[in-house]
Amino acid sequence: MKIAEAFAVRDYGVIVTGGASGLGLGFAEGLAENGARVTLLDMDAQRIATETRRLRDLGLDVRGDVLDVTDHAALDRAIDAAASAYGRLDVVFANAGIDSGPGFLGSWVGAVRPRREEGALENYMDERWNRVIEINLNGAFATLRAAARHMKPRKSGRMIVTTSLAALQVEPAIGSAYMAAKAGLAHLTRSIALELAAYNITVNSIAPGFFITNIGGGHAHNPDVQRSVARIIPMHRVGFPEDIKGLALFLASPASAYITGQQIVIDGGWGLGAAD
Repeated sequence: MKIAEAFAVRDYGVIVTGGASGLGLGFAEGLAENGARVTLLDMDAQRIATETRRLRDLGLDVRGDVLDVTDHAALDRAIDAAASAYGRLDVVFANAGIDSGPGFLGSWVGAVRPRREEGALENYMDERWNRVIEINLNGAFATLRAAARHMKPRKSGRMIVTTSLAALQVEPAIGSAYMAAKAGLAHLTRSIALELAAYNITVNSIAPGFFITNIGGGHAHNPDVQRSVARIIPMHRVGFPEDIKGLALFLASPASAYITGQQIVIDGGWGLGAAD
């Protein structure tokens, strides 16, 4: 097989949850640019309409459906509809997620990181915790479960989960519900990978560091925030959705056929520590 053929995804049926913005949109656009047929699932109706129209105007085969991944029955129906439309389901990106609000420490102020009362354990309300777990962890589980029903009979498929660098190390500025959900997803990836390996279905996760997305109220779009974070990333820049397309294509394509149960970090070296 020529190396270019190893990365071929033309005519693949692909589903991306949380696909209307950020990394999900990067995943979707990258695969569609390489000939895949992609369904964007997202709860933001306006963004779904805008991005679906934009990608179609580029000549890409993209469709969209509005849903909340906490509605598992609706999620099942949407995945069934996409698989039916394509006559197959080759790849699913379980990407939908939200932030969990502030952690117990704020940003650096000189040599000090002030504590934040709203992020303290005793002030962490059930509603906040449950909403994050329901979307980030349970929603991904339900997405993979629905996809398995289509992939197992064909004995073929790629499942890709968005975790986070926060699944591997504690970041006090991030709410604990987010870290718990992403760490849970990392282990869920390994568990499902073991179960589905016999069916030639690979299950892997992508663990991004700091990327320009709308999560966390879109603060990552603030140039001051970007400059501040870039100073502590060894590559001295933040990530953009464009940076994730190559990894997404690799994990979705035949090139990764013998890789399963892995969590691949993409963070510009942030998790390695500081380096001037």
